[in-house]
Amino acid sequence: VQIEESGGGPVQAGGSLKLSCVVSGQMFNYCKMGWYRQAPGNERELISTISSDGTTTYVDSVKGRFTISQGDAKNKWFLEMNNLKTEDTALYYCAPISGTCGGYFYASPVDFDTWGQGTQVTVSS
Repeated sequence: VQIEESGGGPVQAGGSLKLSCVVSGQMFNYCKMGWYRQAPGNERELISTISSDGTTTYVDSVKGRFTISQGDAKNKWFLEMNNLKTEDTALYYCAPISGTCGGYFYASPVDFDTWGQGTQVTVSS
């Protein structure tokens, strides 16, 4: 399984970025996908999820500014980030989330500590 994030970069506060995620290497059967981030000195946190029925969740710190969406293919999803703040500076990761889908349980590769390289977002004031 390979997870690839892209779209990060330097941006000024108030700016926008759109991150992309692609998972390849196996049949994609997950019903829930997520975006995580890890700021220096902090633990990695799950900041947003999207389910196959379109349900989305956000942590309070990004609610109203970030939008998670599904691509045309179910192994691709995005995170649109608007009104970025300096505290959004972090390494951003994506991953499918373990759970039952179509009657079967699928474990996420991150449960086996398999992550992508992440994409760095640096917001300057």
